[in-house]
Amino acid sequence: MTDSSTGAERPTPKPDTRPPTASRRDRRWLILVAIAVAQLLVVLDVTIVNIALPSAQQDLGFSDGDRQWVITAYALAFGSLLLLGGRIADLFGRKRTFIAGLVGFAAASAFGGAAESFAVLVAARALQGMFGALLAPAALSLLTTTFTEPKERAKAFAVYAAIGGMGGAVGLLLGGALTETLEWRWCLYVSVLFALPAAAAALRLLDHAPARNRPRLDLAGTLTASAGLFALVFGLARGEADGWGEPTTITALAASGVLLVAFVAIQRTVASPLLPLRVVLDRNRGASFLAIGLASAGAFGVFLFLTFYLQNVRGMNPLETGLAFLPMSFVVAPTVAIVSTRILPRTGPRPLIPLGMVSAALGLALLTGIGVDTGYASHVLGPLVLIAVGFGFTMAPAFATATLGVPPRDSGVASAMVNTSQQVGGSIGIALLSTVAVAATNDFLAGAATDPQLTVQAAVEGYVAALWWAAGIFAAGAVICGALLRSDARPELRPGGPVEPAAPEPAAG
Repeated sequence: MTDSSTGAERPTPKPDTRPPTASRRDRRWLILVAIAVAQLLVVLDVTIVNIALPSAQQDLGFSDGDRQWVITAYALAFGSLLLLGGRIADLFGRKRTFIAGLVGFAAASAFGGAAESFAVLVAARALQGMFGALLAPAALSLLTTTFTEPKERAKAFAVYAAIGGMGGAVGLLLGGALTETLEWRWCLYVSVLFALPAAAAALRLLDHAPARNRPRLDLAGTLTASAGLFALVFGLARGEADGWGEPTTITALAASGVLLVAFVAIQRTVASPLLPLRVVLDRNRGASFLAIGLASAGAFGVFLFLTFYLQNVRGMNPLETGLAFLPMSFVVAPTVAIVSTRILPRTGPRPLIPLGMVSAALGLALLTGIGVDTGYASHVLGPLVLIAVGFGFTMAPAFATATLGVPPRDSGVASAMVNTSQQVGGSIGIALLSTVAVAATNDFLAGAATDPQLTVQAAVEGYVAALWWAAGIFAAGAVICGALLRSDARPELRPGGPVEPAAPEPAAG
């Protein structure tokens, strides 16, 4: 480097390798607050709008058949663009991507809250999904690169995983409260109140760390991955709504299979892949992605069908339903904290993830005891606590291990795979468990005379069948993940992953 005034050579500045000072450590915890808010936004938005749907439908006048698109539009955009969002964070900087995701999500939420037609509401939900696909992987990537010391990393991931585990229940409670006390539009407006302060904090706290030797974007991989994931989520949604034998459903799912196989083939040969296969072929990381996907699929059996049961069978209003899920949140948070900071560094994920899945499977099996006249305290509360403990034991080590040992240049796309596993797992769970519930309900009513009490009993039979299948998903996950995981994936063994040149600040984005 040359001094412009003297023409003499100036030494190239070296990275700051000093130990973090107290003020820099404090800044990392403030960054964690912004990351936690971003994670909460993405997770609670999946359930908070569900509570508002009946009121929105009445206000805007759309049909029952159209109602699903308020949910599906978000899922399609979010699920299909996550890998691209993760790679954008790697290529153009995590700070810029994170802030763009927050500001865009806030604008889309305000747009949806002010919607005066069904089309505008659906468009706003799609925009939320698009900006969420930028936000979610950037947030987890920032967490991974900001916290590299084992003890601090364990605490940070405990916070992140706790929000992931309890965010759905928080969304139900917050959505119920806002719908009851204000109106359904505030279930969208509330995201603005979270996103803009987080963006302002990120702008001040994070440093932009430009990518070194920025590779070209893998366009072929981007197109095949995005189109394949879009076709998968779309096909699952259409299968649930229209039937699995419909031409649209079959075509979408077949196209998804072809596109995703083509994507893998492209990633094996291209110079700068969208998803380097080394990220997913590591056994511990691969098992962690699988655990997140299976847990998300099974968890929808709790949130979706238990919500239907509490409201449609037991007659709870939206706020009461949200409060019914509150014990789950109270159990998940301390479980994740204990597992992440005290148990995981000693044992690694191998015993914890299968144990958590067995606990969740047992809780779901006990939850199948619900009936038309059963009480919340006697038949729901205990199983919910078991499921919450299982979720904490599963998600805390899975989140931490899924990004363990990933070099900084791949942290964005590895983080995107975490969110993709959640989204695809949840979409498969909704489609599969809804189909099981409808089939069980129809079988119960086959040949029976129309009777209101019988119809309610049939609905409960459907919910119970879906809960049994959800228990089976967790049980299968315990066996598969237990077989795949190795016992050497302990955070203290590889706290920072492969060694790369340090950024000037540990909080660089």
